Amino acid sequence: MSSLVTRPAPDFTAQAVVGEQITNLHLGQYRGKYVILYFYPLDFTFVCPTEIIAFQDQLNEFTKRDAVVIGVSVDSVFSHLAWNKTPRQEGGLGGVTYPLVADLTKSIAKDYGVLLDGGVALRGLFLIDKAGIIRHCVINDLPLGRSIPEAIRVLDALQFVEKHGEVCPANWKPGEASMKADPKGSKEYFSKVK
Repeated sequence: MSSLVTRPAPDFTAQAVVGEQITNLHLGQYRGKYVILYFYPLDFTFVCPTEIIAFQDQLNEFTKRDAVVIGVSVDSVFSHLAWNKTPRQEGGLGGVTYPLVADLTKSIAKDYGVLLDGGVALRGLFLIDKAGIIRHCVINDLPLGRSIPEAIRVLDALQFVEKHGEVCPANWKPGEASMKADPKGSKEYFSKVK
C-alpha cells in the first residue's frame, strides 16, 4: 500500500468509549482541529496500556496545540469500557478521557494500512491537519512502543511550518533554527550550524 501522507484521511464513523460513556464518533466532526489518530493491537495487553496512559498523561499538551487524540483497536466498546474502568495498578487504563474507538469490522485499520493478517493492528500513528489531510505517519511493529514526546514534536513542527512557511530540519524543536526551503535560504541555516 502506498503512503497515506499528503492524502485525505480515510473517514469513518464508529462507536467509541469516552470516559465511561459509549458514543458514536465520526472522524469528520474534528475537521478544523489537528487529530492524533493512533492504532494499538488489543485491550488488556502489555505495551498498549503504557502508550494509552502516556497519551492521557500528555493530553493537555495536545489540547494546548488545538489537537485531539483518538485511539483505535479491533476490540469492542464493552472491552474498552471494562479496561478503562480497571485501575492502572491492575493493568487497566484507570479513566482515560479521550476517545477509544471500536473497530470490530477491522475496516478502519485496513483503510489506514495497519491491519495485520492475524486481525490486529500495528502501532500506527497518523497526524491529520485541520483540513483532514494526513501530514505524518509512523508505524511500529507490535513489541515497539511509541514516543509521545515525538508525536508532540512533530505536531509542533507542522504548526510551525504552517505559520511561518519555513521547514524544520532534523530533531527540530520549538525555538530552534528553521530553514527556508530554497538554495539561498538553506545556506543561511547551514552557516549557523556547527
